[in-house]
Amino acid sequence: MTIRSLRTLLADDPDVGAGNVLTARIALGLDVDEPLLTFDTPVDDHPAWQPFTLRELDRAVRARAAALHALGITRRDPVVVYASDAADHVLAFLALARLGAVPALLNPNLDGERAARYTARLGAAGVLADPAHLTALAGHDPGAPLLPEIATLGAGDPDAAPAPYRHWSGDPVAITHSSGTTGMPKAVVHSHASLYAAIRHRLRLPRPQGQDRMLSALPAPHAATVIALNLALSSHTQLALLSGQSGDGALAAIEQWRPTGVIGFAATWADLARHDLAARDLTSVALWWNTGDCAHEVHIRRLIATGSRETVTRTGRSRVPGSQFVDGLGSTEMGHSHFFITHGPGTERYGRCVGRPHAFVDCEVVGPDGEPLGPGEVGELATASPTLALGYWNDSATTFRTRIRGRFLTGDLMYRDEEGYYYHVDRAVDSVELDDGKRLFTAMSEERVLAACPDVLDCTVVAVRDGARVVTDVLLLLAEGADQATDRTEAVVAALDEAAAATVRRVLAVSPDDIPLGPTGKVRKVLLRERHLAAVDA
Repeated sequence: MTIRSLRTLLADDPDVGAGNVLTARIALGLDVDEPLLTFDTPVDDHPAWQPFTLRELDRAVRARAAALHALGITRRDPVVVYASDAADHVLAFLALARLGAVPALLNPNLDGERAARYTARLGAAGVLADPAHLTALAGHDPGAPLLPEIATLGAGDPDAAPAPYRHWSGDPVAITHSSGTTGMPKAVVHSHASLYAAIRHRLRLPRPQGQDRMLSALPAPHAATVIALNLALSSHTQLALLSGQSGDGALAAIEQWRPTGVIGFAATWADLARHDLAARDLTSVALWWNTGDCAHEVHIRRLIATGSRETVTRTGRSRVPGSQFVDGLGSTEMGHSHFFITHGPGTERYGRCVGRPHAFVDCEVVGPDGEPLGPGEVGELATASPTLALGYWNDSATTFRTRIRGRFLTGDLMYRDEEGYYYHVDRAVDSVELDDGKRLFTAMSEERVLAACPDVLDCTVVAVRDGARVVTDVLLLLAEGADQATDRTEAVVAALDEAAAATVRRVLAVSPDDIPLGPTGKVRKVLLRERHLAAVDA
């Protein structure tokens, strides 16, 4: 059986989903002794960066499933996974899914107090944590028993693992959480079918260049990592998973492991772009694949100027400088990016364009009354897709509040043009209403500042309402060597639209420590608004 046949077979099997890809692959018996999954930390008897074959991965998962089963974990039990290493999240997810339990993957950057409150809301059957996070939970009540240290699960007897649970399409297979930038993260529950729907779609398409050897710089507890993992298992893609998302770590891993593709979030691309990429060996990379928030043009352009890709000419195949960047827009609740656009050397459709919807997406931009808007009109994205999460665990009120006419209200403000391309202008919670019915869009303002100011690496626009007026502070992270003392107010104001420019109060050069981030690396603008509103009142 060829890899192409494998992809078709899995895509056409209605019983295969996010909870059983590994067992389905083992049952087929194809390429079980070839390297497949690589972790950046030691796992059991595997040193860091030594790949697992499919057979070795199955053994490690069965060992953990046996240990968890002996602890009484069974189907439908939500079990929190709170650890630093990507390997712990991936192997715990696979083992718990094998049992029919519901892994609740928790970002390790979440502090112990919030992690305990979040866990208590889940009604978890237990908590799997590493020593550092067991320490973080000390003194807090998660409302669930603390299970043995997560690393000890590998000592279980693989032959004692129970038979794999037989999943139904609507079974919950994972709980992941929102970014937590506005407060307590929301627990999003995904089904066996929803987390595999986009994979099934991709398996029926040709495998794109750069997807044969992928490096994941995604947060390990995120739904995007579960999708990347199952896509790799379904298409026999070699996948290496990083435990952190820093630009330094990603660059070192690229040079060491030599991936053909890298997948991550916008925060990682911004961190990569602050480096002198021309001085690094990125020639192996043909594809950068972004999900979550859409990426900024200046960061995309720096990345596609690196790497190399194959091209076909009259004289045959050759490798040329430059790579491609697939951008889009997704969220934990959306389950997968709902849009896509490919950038490469010479492409020019930017301005926060996220492309067109995937074939499995039915979306529209709606106004405050929920009615569809026409081209060029900014409203909230309402989307329907088989990839959508089931809702919020133990929170039916929020689940139903975010639904309208069978669609999920994403909280993203967008518009589409006459050609059917969609553009993201802001999150609804971050935009501010101005006079005469106009709105200030902070994300679009940041895009314009970055495009206009070449010595600015990243930008955060903080707009707050002070009574009848709106004031805006623009926070700039400058490139190394840029003059911190230079007043950039004139250039920043000139880059903004007229309505936004009229609200600018201060343009400040700041350090990364001045920008509070959520667990996934997103800027916590709600905290910045509180700080800057306090400065207005002072």
